[in-house]
Amino acid sequence: MAKYFDVHPENPQPRTIGKVADSIRAGELVAYPTDSCFALGCQLGNRDGINRIRSIRELDERHHFTLVCRNFAQLSQFVRVDNDVFRSIKAATPGSYTFILPATKEVPRQLLHPKKKTVGVRIPDHVVTEALLTELGEPLLSSTLLLPGEEEPLTQGWEIKERLDHVVDAVVDSGDCGTEPTTVIDFSGGEVEILRYGAGDTARFE
Repeated sequence: MAKYFDVHPENPQPRTIGKVADSIRAGELVAYPTDSCFALGCQLGNRDGINRIRSIRELDERHHFTLVCRNFAQLSQFVRVDNDVFRSIKAATPGSYTFILPATKEVPRQLLHPKKKTVGVRIPDHVVTEALLTELGEPLLSSTLLLPGEEEPLTQGWEIKERLDHVVDAVVDSGDCGTEPTTVIDFSGGEVEILRYGAGDTARFE
């Protein structure tokens, strides 16, 4: 049975955030809110967590996982970013974007796209996510909480608890965070490519 953490959307309780972070450090898989719908998240090197996310979402090996980062200093440890790309990403973050970039050696191999050796990264604009990332001190390995065969992600914490009670370890609820996933921008091929149109405005990348 999944633990349920009720977190204030504007002033997240430090003690509760600490408990969520402890759960993640203990190898647990959590459903948590972001600025563009709920996500499934676990610690970066958690192989079991990665496999569980793949199982819940029925993902193949070509799926890009996302490293949800607190800031640019953290992001730059895990992906290679040249000056032009840096400026483009800097202007759009924090926000509802996922950027596909070449991974550094800090990224576990099982997270990489098998052919491109790339990974997704993002810096969200969400008070609760920011508090959790600050407490953790490292990125959260994440994937949008979109279940197989469904067109929209789950948006209510109680419904996530009800439906995923036996496949996740914890649900973090700070209210509805919408159904539109991130806009996905691929910088890995030299040219800017928009892979998914979502919550983030694409005008600056077109």
